[in-house]
Amino acid sequence: MPKKILLVLLVFVSSRLVAQDADFFKPDSVKRKIEAVKIDNSIHVDGILDEPEWQLAKSSSPFTQMEPAQGKPSNFLTEIKVLYNRQNLYVGVIAHDPLGKKAIRATDFMRDFDLLKHDLINLSFDCFNDKRNAMAFATNAYGVQRDYLAFDDLLYDVDWNGLWNVRTTRGDSGWVAEIAIPWKTLRYPKSSDTIQSWGFNVARNRRLTNELSAFSPVPRVFTSTRMDYAGVLTNLRPPPPTTNIRVDPYFLSSYDHYSGPDALPAKTHYKAGGDLKWAISPNSVLDLTANTDFAQADADIQVNNVTQFSVFFPEKRQFFLENASLFSFNVQMSPDGSGGSMNLQPFFSRSIGLDDNGNPIPITGGGRYVYRSDKLNYGAIAMRQGSYNDSPGTNFFVGRVSENFGSQNRVGALFTIKNQPDHTNIESTVDGFFRLGDENSLNTIFTHSISTNTQQQGFAGIAQFYHSTNHYKFWWTESIVTKTFDPEMGFVSRKDVIGTTPGVNWYYRGNLLPFKSILRAFEPGILPELYLQESTGRFTEFDLPVWPIWLNFQNGAFFGYNFTPSIFHLTEPFQPLGVNIPAGNYSFTRQWIYASTDPSKILNLVVNYQWGPYYNGRLNSGDWKLQFSPIPYISLTGEYNRNRFKDVGTPAVSKVVDLYILQSRLALNPRVQLSGLFQKNSLNSEKTYNVRLSWEFEPLSYIYIIYNHGSAYNNLLIPNTAEDHLIGKVSLLKQF
Repeated sequence: MPKKILLVLLVFVSSRLVAQDADFFKPDSVKRKIEAVKIDNSIHVDGILDEPEWQLAKSSSPFTQMEPAQGKPSNFLTEIKVLYNRQNLYVGVIAHDPLGKKAIRATDFMRDFDLLKHDLINLSFDCFNDKRNAMAFATNAYGVQRDYLAFDDLLYDVDWNGLWNVRTTRGDSGWVAEIAIPWKTLRYPKSSDTIQSWGFNVARNRRLTNELSAFSPVPRVFTSTRMDYAGVLTNLRPPPPTTNIRVDPYFLSSYDHYSGPDALPAKTHYKAGGDLKWAISPNSVLDLTANTDFAQADADIQVNNVTQFSVFFPEKRQFFLENASLFSFNVQMSPDGSGGSMNLQPFFSRSIGLDDNGNPIPITGGGRYVYRSDKLNYGAIAMRQGSYNDSPGTNFFVGRVSENFGSQNRVGALFTIKNQPDHTNIESTVDGFFRLGDENSLNTIFTHSISTNTQQQGFAGIAQFYHSTNHYKFWWTESIVTKTFDPEMGFVSRKDVIGTTPGVNWYYRGNLLPFKSILRAFEPGILPELYLQESTGRFTEFDLPVWPIWLNFQNGAFFGYNFTPSIFHLTEPFQPLGVNIPAGNYSFTRQWIYASTDPSKILNLVVNYQWGPYYNGRLNSGDWKLQFSPIPYISLTGEYNRNRFKDVGTPAVSKVVDLYILQSRLALNPRVQLSGLFQKNSLNSEKTYNVRLSWEFEPLSYIYIIYNHGSAYNNLLIPNTAEDHLIGKVSLLKQF
């Protein structure tokens, strides 16, 4: 019965929204062009375009708005100039602004900064002219870098770090960026043609008015890395690709101190290792790692979970982040809540070198080979994890192949093997992505697992149809995960389940929208979710999240109100935060407010508050996150999460669980930074803090000093156990 209601509701709502999308447009057959100029001298990258060579380059044509007034000329002039010599490609950007540096917004100096909080320029290069893939380089007005790889404007390697240089200056008429990208950082074809032209686009975010514009026009439903909409960078004579090897050795010293019953003795240890990256050709890259270390990686932010879905913690270790989009694909809930809550990822790199609690396990070494082209992509990862405590030495292997065909279609397969002394776990996956016109897509994953010690086999599959335009978004997701599915190298948010999770969001910006000087869009939505138990076919859960109010403001703030009627048939007990909820039937309706002030302001606040009945009692859950950034060099963030249970479970429990998180970032410049993280969780009486001083003394070469502390307390607030680690690490990257 719930599924029939769900289907009728979605068909009715979506039928009201289907209309001609007048604001959506196809790529122009006549591309905007910008000509690069060859020079003999080198440019001193200082953010001042004062070399006479810059006068030789022609400025780009005016930018076109993507937001808020798609298709109209930008209100702020942006000039792009491009030069090159035998070593580097140089890009000069002049971002004019009548308010000058008073208009500039930036909240921190973190590399790979939040795009929503900064003035920025983003360069996208399609060096192979396949109109699918892009290398992207972004900078804010203070020269903080962000770089990533984009594939079909759908998959992103957001933590790829390229070797490039940028400096900026700010003045009374705007800001200037001077960028140098070595040819060895770029990937381009070895061509017999003396002159090449590449797909090229540049986007600018003028954050004070939240205006996003681009050199080559792009519909706002996409980003500037949708390369079939890109312009053309002409007159390039890049040197033929040559031997391209990067070595990144490190040396580390650590002092480890333990206290408490049965504590280990304090000790000092030393460690050396490193990585090697060999760009064998413009299409293929080999990475090798030995005695791999991730001491400088950001610590996980704790989450107090009150749902039946497992928490997905993102990968933060650099070796596994590169080329992650080839291996770590998934079909999951989108950041805006669309797609449903099921998350299936056949390969999850955190299964290597980390235990179930996120603690590191030594990695002896390994390698990764990746080949990418406009038609065929394939790669492999092989890693050896050392023995640690009760965990035996383990071998990991991942093989991946995908083939592109037609207009942004893709089919692929993935194979994982986890080999331990007592058993081997094998997972086999096929997947596909199909672009059904400009507005429709179908994404699928089907995967099978088997463990040799038990011969237990399992299956999981997920398929998602997506329809997205400037005015509405509709999706329908079907998923199935058997009870015996066991992906030891993957991630799945829930087992023994059949899920149906459709939904629709409407984006309204018409003339009936009031207060248009303040409001940008009204975006209500309905996101129902239905779950059955796979092993029995019995109903287990139906949720009907309704967002009657979702307001996006011109300054980037938002406000949403939700109410969610839910029906549960729990087939087994459920223990959120230590509260026992027995099996049985439950129905209740909860409410939710999710809101944010302007995220680019000196003081910004995000509020996430839910309240109402919860199974057989009540639960009020709130999360408040406040950032204070008086200047971009200083960023302080405090987050407070509280879950207040009242008469929940059996026996009835009334208690409060609090989580405190403090984060800080102090920067001398984008290359010298001190960051800190403090977390205190009343659930397990734990306190942790992490402090890291980093100095990038050469591009991608670092000196780190790191202090980590963790302690667990008893009911008298006396520490039972504690660990302190003081680490010094030096890494030096050289490119040959």
